[in-house]
Amino acid sequence: MPLALLALAIGAFGIGTTEFVIMGLLPEVAADYGVSIPTAGYLVTGYALGVMFGAPLMTVLGTKISRKRMLMLLMGLFIVGNLLSAVAPVFGVMLIGRVVASLAHGAFFGIGSVVAADLVAPDKKAGAIAMMFTGLTVANVVGVPLGTLVGQSIGWRVTFAIVAALGVVGLAGIAKLVPDMPKAEGVHLRHELAAFKNVQVLLAMAMTVLGFGGVFAAITYIAPMMTHAAGFAEGSVTWLLVLFGLGMVGGNLVGGRFADRALMPMLYVSLGALALVLALFTLTAHNKILAAVTIALIGALGFATVPPLQKRVLDQAHGAPTLASAVNIGAFNLGNALSAWLGGLVIAAGLGYTAPNWVGALLAAAALLLAVLSAALERRETTAVPASAPVTEQRTVVHH
Repeated sequence: MPLALLALAIGAFGIGTTEFVIMGLLPEVAADYGVSIPTAGYLVTGYALGVMFGAPLMTVLGTKISRKRMLMLLMGLFIVGNLLSAVAPVFGVMLIGRVVASLAHGAFFGIGSVVAADLVAPDKKAGAIAMMFTGLTVANVVGVPLGTLVGQSIGWRVTFAIVAALGVVGLAGIAKLVPDMPKAEGVHLRHELAAFKNVQVLLAMAMTVLGFGGVFAAITYIAPMMTHAAGFAEGSVTWLLVLFGLGMVGGNLVGGRFADRALMPMLYVSLGALALVLALFTLTAHNKILAAVTIALIGALGFATVPPLQKRVLDQAHGAPTLASAVNIGAFNLGNALSAWLGGLVIAAGLGYTAPNWVGALLAAAALLLAVLSAALERRETTAVPASAPVTEQRTVVHH
């Protein structure tokens, strides 16, 4: 494997860490700025919305310059955003820092996956893309728990300073190791936008928003929920996030394996089980062992939906997957934003720290209903031609 993939993986590790580490540090950040936990939840919502709008915008802007230069610019944005978060004197400035960092997220994975695929022989493209995304999954097992531990013991500002330093390493690696590549071919916007006229593409994206949202309704408020309801010490949040990360990695692998064999059945099972487990979490959150098992299951079931949902979008947007693929990264993050906001609302309404679990269960159940509707519509469309398998298989791994 080319060393350039390591540079991309380091960048992905930093981005994955900054996206998720805030969830373990919400109580510290809220206390420091003197704001409520639901208000601090806007740091999750703001980041997610930044990814949602930034992914397609930066992907289109990225067609104007070489891919290597665009990746370097995106890492620069990421560094600036995290430094701003680290030194932010008031909550509003930290929120701006989060949004600035988030603008790099979607396009980095979109453009980075194209670069990764171009670095290797045709029969190794999927493996190269997966190698870059290893940075993102490892971030959830190593980066996020360590970042949470550092944030709780030394200070959350140190965590964001370290993440910014990771960005500098990633930027230096890209500058040194990634070869200069020709400017990306111009995206024909009219052709790409036509994919959004397809009802199945829109349904798949709606499933992404609601299904993934179910996960983050619970996980955004995991720190206050586990300390208040389950009685865990603050330091225990670190290893609970490790369990969540391990669940993610396992679910991601299982989802990827079955997405090609039986895509819709895989979605039915994962979304149905996710809704059930989230509903049960309102009960299991009061027992330490059961809470820990449930957190791992939420990670596994939530991320088992990622490969089939991503593949569904690419299948249905056949012929114009570039923008649809970038927008679907945005859809995952719209789910994060929506659920973090709704979870904050039910906590602010005085329904308790376990109330977001009900929100998550309802979102996952709604995604399951859409999956059933989508399959029913597809059966009626007897003239529909399925997308060719080789293209979608290569790209299934793009946005885990």
